[in-house]
Amino acid sequence: MRAPATTSEPPGATAESTTAHPGRATSLLRRWWRGRERVPGTLSGPATLFLVFIPYALAHYVSWLLRSLNAVLAPQLVAQANLTPAQLGMLTSTYFLAFAAAQLPVGIALDRYGPRRVQFVLLLVAALGTLAFAGGRDFTGLAVARALMGFGLAACFMSAIKALTTWLPAHKAPSVQGYLIAAGGLGAATSTLPVRLALHHMSWQWLMIWLACACVAVALLILLLAPTPPAAPPRPFSRNALAETFSHPVFRETAMLLLIPHTVFFGVQGLWIARWLADVPGFGEQAIAWLLYLGMAAVIFGSIGVGMLTEWATKRGWRTLDVAAAGVLLFVVLQCLFVMGWRSAQQLLPVVFMLLGCVTGMEYSIIAQAMPPALTGRASTCLNLLIFVGAFAVQAGFGQVIGCWRPSPLGHYPAVAYQCAFALLVLIQLPGLCRYLLRRFR
Repeated sequence: MRAPATTSEPPGATAESTTAHPGRATSLLRRWWRGRERVPGTLSGPATLFLVFIPYALAHYVSWLLRSLNAVLAPQLVAQANLTPAQLGMLTSTYFLAFAAAQLPVGIALDRYGPRRVQFVLLLVAALGTLAFAGGRDFTGLAVARALMGFGLAACFMSAIKALTTWLPAHKAPSVQGYLIAAGGLGAATSTLPVRLALHHMSWQWLMIWLACACVAVALLILLLAPTPPAAPPRPFSRNALAETFSHPVFRETAMLLLIPHTVFFGVQGLWIARWLADVPGFGEQAIAWLLYLGMAAVIFGSIGVGMLTEWATKRGWRTLDVAAAGVLLFVVLQCLFVMGWRSAQQLLPVVFMLLGCVTGMEYSIIAQAMPPALTGRASTCLNLLIFVGAFAVQAGFGQVIGCWRPSPLGHYPAVAYQCAFALLVLIQLPGLCRYLLRRFR
């Protein structure tokens, strides 16, 4: 008898069919990871807006939101972990320490792998840190999670700058950088009154979980939309380049004038302005959130206004550093009002503090315009490193000074504690300002 016909496929066909799908999936993942290669200069204006500026600006927005969040969450964190002022300052400033520690590795990674892939990976790290912060129960757990957030968000500004300088014409870069800083200010504004309103409907832990989801969403947006330039040979890390950066006269002169005021702005704005409003004028949480919201709006308009003012002044023969020095002088005078315990219109002091603090961000544009092109990326990274190490020291040191006084039964610290802390900040900013003024008028 003849054997019955069979419809079974050959053995090799089954093996091939089971391996085809994983192969296609791997190829698709590789294509996503490599991204769509485009030649710089070929993107249209709308394509640059939607594929480059908006994704990276959203990352910068999230970075500022998470950086400034503790100013509003401070009462909940103090109640959750029974924190002292020194611990609260140390907890919040661990973000700056981790951020600073990541700068040099991030700079090398951006040159080697590009901003798209680096930003995607680090935003996932930031999401993990945000989830860990939501689950923190004591000072140690919260501090480790906060440091992980700082490390994950360390590339947001520099990756945006690198992407924008890659895809934008050189003459448009300064104005778009102002819009990028304004996007960060909008994130800081969101961390004030909108966060306070959100806390009426959810716990701060659930808020952090939603922000972790936002980090993942922005990471995927950058991975899927942002273009990739053609691969270039990797540039080796050079200690001589770093030494040349730090020894460059423009870098030194700019850092001596603006570095410490910039660290004061970051360190105080992210935490202690809110505590000053609660302890000295005695405002409630709702009023504090509203005033911080106004202050962050001042950051947005101040960032744009500083760029316009600088352009107007340079056309009339002023150096950019001269405009920055005038702004730093006003910034220090304003802090003297905190030291003197000025009582008239106390609610305006934080808003004006944040408005004038925008002047300190001129460091980036001054150095980028003056440094050789081969050193611009490293110079910005080194500047970030110094700024965030200083912001860590200011934020933690401010809490140490305030902790030298006893709190009231309601947990408020006396006005003299803040006066002494602000006096120390003024003292550390005066040498750089006086040195510049002496050199300028001589």
